[in-house]
Order: sequence, then C-alpha cells, then structure tokens
Amino acid sequence: MQYETIIGLEVHAQIHTRSKMFCGCPVKEDTGDLKPNAYVCPICTAMPGVLPMVNRRAVEIAIKTGLALHCDIPPISRFARKSYFYPDLPKGYQISQYALPLAVDGYLEIESDGVEKRIGIQRAHLEEDAGKLYHEDGITRVDLNRAGVPLLEIVSEPDMRSAEEARAYGEALREILVYLGVNSGDMERGVMRFEANVSVRPVGSERLGARHEIKNLNSFRALYESIVYEVDHQVSVLEKGDQIKPQTMGWNEVDAVTVPQRGKEFAHDYRYFPEPDIPALKTSREEVEALRNQLPELPREKRTRFVTQFGLSNYDATLLVEDQAVADYFERVVEAGVSAKQAANWITGELFRLMKTADREMGIGRVPAEALAELINLVEEETINQSTGKDVLTEMFNTGRRARDIVTERGLAQISDAEKLSQIVTQTLDDNPEQVEEYLTGKRQVLGWFIGQVMRATRGKANPQLARELLEEQLEAGRG
Repeated sequence: MQYETIIGLEVHAQIHTRSKMFCGCPVKEDTGDLKPNAYVCPICTAMPGVLPMVNRRAVEIAIKTGLALHCDIPPISRFARKSYFYPDLPKGYQISQYALPLAVDGYLEIESDGVEKRIGIQRAHLEEDAGKLYHEDGITRVDLNRAGVPLLEIVSEPDMRSAEEARAYGEALREILVYLGVNSGDMERGVMRFEANVSVRPVGSERLGARHEIKNLNSFRALYESIVYEVDHQVSVLEKGDQIKPQTMGWNEVDAVTVPQRGKEFAHDYRYFPEPDIPALKTSREEVEALRNQLPELPREKRTRFVTQFGLSNYDATLLVEDQAVADYFERVVEAGVSAKQAANWITGELFRLMKTADREMGIGRVPAEALAELINLVEEETINQSTGKDVLTEMFNTGRRARDIVTERGLAQISDAEKLSQIVTQTLDDNPEQVEEYLTGKRQVLGWFIGQVMRATRGKANPQLARELLEEQLEAGRG
C-alpha cells in the first residue's frame, strides 16, 4: 500500500523585547555565562497577590509577524490559562492564548524541489516561556531567567507532505522572523524551536491518521531527520497491521530515533479558561494599518526584486537575501557605482570566504560598501588584476585600510604596458625552449603554463589578457 505523509508544524519563537511578557524583568540572551535566577521578580516567580502586565511591544511584534504571514488580525483577542504543570514555570500553569488568538488564517509560500507551494497558517499567538531545569548528581536545579520571556507560537495547517517541505517552511519562516527583528534566528541558543505533528494515511484517503508530535526540535537537521524517521516508523507499524497511538515523542539525536515521552495531550486536557487577571486586547484597524506600514521588504519580495531589478540569478539573489545585513550591504555597493553582477560576485565569493569564521554583520563592517566598490572598480579599470584584487581585499578585511592606499603603497598596479610586457614574454619564451616546442607540436594547454610563468615573473601584476595575447602572438610567429 502507498502512504501519504501529513505534516503540520508548531513553531515557538522567543521575542527579543527588553522586558518579559508580563513583568518588567529584563530579557537576557543566555550565552552560557548568565548567572541563574538573576533576572526574576515576584511576578515571574508567581508570588501570592501579584498581577501580570501585558508587554505592549511583544503584542506589536506579534501583530507585525501575523501581517507578514498574511493573517487576519481580529479586533479582540485575549489570554487564557493553560493548565499544564511545568516544573520550571512557578505558576503551575502557562498564560497563553486559545479561543481568541492574536492572528488567524494566514499563509506562507515556500519552494521545495523547484515547486512553489502555499502552506496555511492556522494561528499565531502570544504566550510565556518556561524556565530551565538542570539535572546533575541526582539533584534538579531550576533557573527562572527564561521564565516569562515572550514567546510567539505559529501553528501551520497540516499542508506539508514531506520532510523537505517541512524544512523549506521552517527556513522561510526563520528568514521572516529575523527580518522582522523578532529574534536573532540562532537556533543553537533555543530562540526558535519546532514541534512537528506527523501522521500517514493511505494514498487517496481523506481521513487523517493518528499523529505523533515530535517536541523541541532546535535545528533544521533535527526537524528533517526526525520526520523522515517517524514516517518510516509509522508506515512499518501500519504494514504490520498494528495501530498508531497518538503520542508525544522526543528526538534522540545520538541514535537518530524518535522516542515516546507521554500520551498526546489535546485541548480539553489543558482546561483552558480566560485569564481573569488580564482584560481582552482590543486592536483597532488604524493600529493594524500603522503596524503594516512598518513592515520591511520581506525576503521573498526582496529576492524577486533582486532578480528583476538587478538581473541576478535566483541563486545569487537567494545567497544575498538570506541575511538582511548582507542584502542591504549589496545595495549600498551597487549605489556606490558598481555593476550588480560584479558586486554579487565579490560579496558571495571572496567576501563570504573571508567572513566564513566571522559574524556576517561584523564581517561586512570591516569593509565598508564604498571601500569594496572602490576595489571592484580598480579591477574593472584594469588598474589591478583579479588575483591581486583578492589579495588586496584580504588586507582590507584584516586591517580596515582602503584599496587604493594598499595598491599604491605596495606597488601593485597592473602591468598593461604592451612594450614592457612583451619584453617579459620574450624572455620567458627564450628561457623555456622545450615548452615552446611542445606548443608548436600541438600541445596548446602549455599556453596556460606560460601565462603562469609571466605572472610569476611580474609578481602577479601582469595584465593576464594582454599576457595571453602577446604569448600567442610570439609563439605563432615562432611557428612561422
């Protein structure tokens, strides 16, 4: 029997506001050296008699995200209590949203295996994050620095049909969240986590199969591999004549298998009811439109514009748009008087190579856009050749100096004087009579070797095109 895969994703994204969702405690990203329980107060530790206060900035960011995902923004939304015990959330319940979320009925367009597809967005709502537990030597310690940090949960429709589509959806969503400034997108630090709902059904069936929810996936690799494994596992269970039981699963990266954690919860298990301490949120049309006007150009639209406006390939446009800082840098280089194609080539080639081990935004800061444009123009004007240009860029990246200063100080200007270069070519041919004979007997590939010798003799400063022309001219003359 042939089976069809059905996948829906729930994505939890931390919102980088200055303070937590319901109190004034600062939000600090944990880089490994954060002192435990340093950023807590009576509200986020749930002391008796305290009242939550809604973070307006988190609400605005959530609405902007909903708008970017083509969602409707209802005029009224409200928070609810989700009765689910978190050992690292002191209240014993989570403040979330249920019946009246902040954003509904949207979509996200993805591309997978060259095919475009629209994935429905069921809802996007706000809630609070839990703290962290540390288990060591039979003792469990709790750190509440993260408890109460604003979370945006984005729930898709079960519209994905493969692990590839799920990964494409996750990557596209991450791009949007980073562009909107929701968070850094650094999944290793847990600012974005996936939960994949996976089921299979016989091809042609309209009925959804029992699903497994794979929790807390914090990388695209884990998302992809866990779905692939889970699909194969469910098909093998059904092929044996057994039934799939709804379960919550964990992903064991070491053994590359999903493992049961508990029975699957459903909405009624959480005993949702309206949060009595927080009034309903009312959002006017004017407020929504004001936030819509603040939306930046999003990755998909920017990618399309780079192709149509600048004539870039879809591949180059995708590389540039992946990081908003790089995309903005590219446009500044073009504005400084460089062709879009040359700017793209230098940025995605040599500059990316230099930035490989450095943060991209910091990396491009080492070579201002105007400085890179100056270097590219020196190459285009044939003041220096391409090879020398790469060396100059490396020095610019390491020292912050300008291209023209480096070229002048080190005497790197390209030799384009035909008479001077002709003398060097003649000497090179006189010094290598055996290779000349090989060329004259039909081994034209020797020409490349001769060009290398000329470049060596000029310390890389010869105009390579002129050197080729002069070599061919003198070699053919020798044939005569």
